[in-house]
Amino acid sequence: MKKQLWIPQVICIIMLLWALNPDNPYAYYTLLRWVCCGIFAYLTFQSFEQKKQGWAWLLGITVLIYNPIFRVHLNRELWSVVNVVTIGIAVATVFAFKEKERKQIKTLSDS
Repeated sequence: MKKQLWIPQVICIIMLLWALNPDNPYAYYTLLRWVCCGIFAYLTFQSFEQKKQGWAWLLGITVLIYNPIFRVHLNRELWSVVNVVTIGIAVATVFAFKEKERKQIKTLSDS
């Protein structure tokens, strides 16, 4: 069965894009922290499994930024920049993890 590693990133990207709307209630940003922290923790674990140390560090830092318990306090403008950068990271991980998946599938089919 093929894993769909891009689904968590898509959820995160959609939520981060919606977070750019300045009319969201505060509760949305709390939910965003929980979801992004969980998704990026999962992706960090996946990067360790795939032996992608650089990605593991980058995603681990992202987990810390979106940590809902020990919060990072920034103003709205800085959070918008962080959210846009995080969208870029999420998009990049889709392709980075897909490359490894293709190599694994090719190795299995050659055997």
